[in-house]
Amino acid sequence: MKLCYNNRVDRSWEDNIYNNTQYIKKQMAKMQKKSLDSSPDETRTFEKGKIELVNLGDVTIGRVVLEPGWSWEKCVKPLVKTDSCQAPHTQYLISGRIKVVMDDGAEEEFGPGDAAVIPPGHNAWVVGNEPVVGIDFTGLKEYAKSG
Repeated sequence: MKLCYNNRVDRSWEDNIYNNTQYIKKQMAKMQKKSLDSSPDETRTFEKGKIELVNLGDVTIGRVVLEPGWSWEKCVKPLVKTDSCQAPHTQYLISGRIKVVMDDGAEEEFGPGDAAVIPPGHNAWVVGNEPVVGIDFTGLKEYAKSG
């Protein structure tokens, strides 16, 4: 992918990829293991939901459990005081269904086995009567902290 501006090729995206790769290699230089089941580093609860987090160096991985009736707008917005969720999510859904609507109107419903990248600027809610359980690799470090 080459972006051209005034006949100049912009390769800053290549630099970003290289720098991110080097950062990940540095973080993963030592094998680490933690359990979300028996000893998460932190458990954060909020109305109709909870997240369990493990910290592996600068990497935070979390399991999110959202009960039927949960919505970001009703259950998290009062804590963080933003118009929409500003956390970027890279996640894998284990069970349940969740609907996500972006600030620009784009929408998608996710279910078991779905992997997703959801950028900042969205609202979400549980669909149906089954709890949503998912693993998030990028968006939970600061999620649902009072603002």
